[in-house]
Amino acid sequence: MTRAAIGETATVDVAGHSALQPLLDARSVAVVGASPRPGAVGRLAMDQLLGGGFTGAVHPVNPRHDDVCGLPCAPTLEDIGATVDLVVLAVGARRLEAQLESAAETGVRAAVVFASAHEHDAGVTPLPSRLAAIARTAGMALCGPNSMGFVHLDVGLRATGYDQPLDLAPGPVALLTHSGSLFTSMLHNRRGVRFNLAVSTGQELVTTMADYLRYAVARATTRVVALFCETVRDPDGFVAALAEARRRDVAVVALTVGRHAESRALVTAHSGALAGADGAYEAVFDAYGVHRVRTIDELLDTAAVLAMDRAAAPGGLAVMHDSGGERAHVLDLALDGGVPLAELAPRTRAALAAVLDPGLPATNPLDVWGSSVGFHDVFMACGTALLRDPDTAVLAFCVDLPDRDDDSYPRIARELHAGTDKPVVVLANVAGAVNPVVADQLRSDGIVVLEGTATGLAALSHLLARRDRRSPAPETVPAVGDPEVRERWRSRLRDRAVWDEADALALLAEHGVPVVAHRRADTADDAVRAAADLGYPVAVKTAAPGIGHKTDLGGVHLGLGDAAAVRAAYDQVAARLGRDVTVAAMTPPGVELALGVTVDPAFGPLLVVGAGGVLVEIIEDRRVALPPVGPARARRLLDDLVLAPVLRGVRGGPAVDLAGVAATIAALSQVAVDLGDLLTAVDINPLVCRADGCVAVDALVVPAVADAAEVGER
Repeated sequence: MTRAAIGETATVDVAGHSALQPLLDARSVAVVGASPRPGAVGRLAMDQLLGGGFTGAVHPVNPRHDDVCGLPCAPTLEDIGATVDLVVLAVGARRLEAQLESAAETGVRAAVVFASAHEHDAGVTPLPSRLAAIARTAGMALCGPNSMGFVHLDVGLRATGYDQPLDLAPGPVALLTHSGSLFTSMLHNRRGVRFNLAVSTGQELVTTMADYLRYAVARATTRVVALFCETVRDPDGFVAALAEARRRDVAVVALTVGRHAESRALVTAHSGALAGADGAYEAVFDAYGVHRVRTIDELLDTAAVLAMDRAAAPGGLAVMHDSGGERAHVLDLALDGGVPLAELAPRTRAALAAVLDPGLPATNPLDVWGSSVGFHDVFMACGTALLRDPDTAVLAFCVDLPDRDDDSYPRIARELHAGTDKPVVVLANVAGAVNPVVADQLRSDGIVVLEGTATGLAALSHLLARRDRRSPAPETVPAVGDPEVRERWRSRLRDRAVWDEADALALLAEHGVPVVAHRRADTADDAVRAAADLGYPVAVKTAAPGIGHKTDLGGVHLGLGDAAAVRAAYDQVAARLGRDVTVAAMTPPGVELALGVTVDPAFGPLLVVGAGGVLVEIIEDRRVALPPVGPARARRLLDDLVLAPVLRGVRGGPAVDLAGVAATIAALSQVAVDLGDLLTAVDINPLVCRADGCVAVDALVVPAVADAAEVGER
């Protein structure tokens, strides 16, 4: 995979989104399989086109009918007698190939396919491949198969054969989803999220999510793109589109599925494509400022807050309640989720204390409710004080909106919103208890209503993160590799399928990774001489290739203090695992990290930083990044680890040399850049980190040719 270095502007042909104009901006549409029968896909497709505000020509096509929905019905596409931009194929799988061929022959430039394209009697070439070949040969954009189509509300075009609301108002969010059911549920959402474009991408035989993403971010009406992603079929195009979104300051919110092996298997069964690896998504999304969410509700709420006209100010979240219990609940969730809270200035605390009832502390989150006497003025005074605090980035008015004849809280929210340029949102704790009429009225006034404490707080955290991601420019990482070193190791990786630990350590050392002093040995005498050269104490480890867990197999002996101990250790290892060993100097103890390079089949080389030693298999504490990674980015990866406080020094212990560790991570990143296409994996475990530096004690390199060799043997 080719990919622009992080910090560079990836080149993307924004004008290339014009290839989707016959699809998403069609001026004339033919519906093959149009039907007058209520409930039929062909009838629903006609109803959506005619009832959704489309002003272009609509041509029903069906040899069984003379007219459909009051329009003359042509027997075939050839009989229309006019140019058609888009054909909607509301037919079953058995008729898809013939109808798509007919569309190509008549010059149609785009098609939507609802059917799944599965065959009972498959030919030599599967139907999906035949459909893709027809579309590619004709230069057609193709939405589907197994798609629910799309709605482009900016232009009133609906190419969907399913019952979607006809009164949808366009908005600033583009929805791209691999889930057809989610496509419908999002269009029916009652949380005030409005779309300019929504696409059910289907199997993406020709046109991929990357193409739709490129189109969406190039539209002036797109403020946010919401992705529901099972797989990425065009990694280069996808990354380029994300880079363009960042350049245009379009927020991207993504929910991916397949984080676990079991769910990845379901994705493969559903879509016919492998789910993306979770670490790869982590790396790509972090590099390009994508907001990753875990639930559909969080996807909706985050899209809502990022689509607001107001950006977060400096500082953190201020929360105002009418309940002490809910205040404590919100504080628990905020602390659990790492949501930054505003630190109130003394002046703000004094202003709050002056109006609060006795016993109510002037804190953030703030419980305002003491008595009902003059509560409007008290809430307004407290909300205004919070908004005026220099560390308040956004105010969440955390109250429930049940069905009752009381406009008090909505009135307070409106007045606070009108009196500031900072974001003011209403955060309702119980989603099912929100009065939809009141919520819609607030949303029409520009006030986002978040339904559910956890997802609402998560969305507000994304709002703050977006502000912070906008501020610093991405780190530019200059190319630092030595061309001679690069070519020498590339040649060795091509030629050798099996590497031992000494090979791995040598590769790392030449790329700037500090490694433990070591020697090879294949006799007991050689091992003793190596130990004498290195200085006692030493370690003796098997150098047998392909062993990932040497200790488990009795292949590691540590702290050997004399020749007799070395000889005995060698004899034991040789008898169990073979004559080849590595003799290494003992490294003083320190904090252990695991570093690595892994190669994702879609996105290419990835850099992994995590807790090392035995912890690597006990706690899931790792971060994944796209190379190249410079020292500044490496420091942020370290800061994000659960182990970070230990690295900084705890209970009087010294901090490790974080600058040295970051430089080592950057050096390993260069290995990924120089050699990633020839690697399957590189593992350093442990990297022992101390105040005086760090050193790679054990390493493993798996060349890509090793995989090929294994495949050949099978």
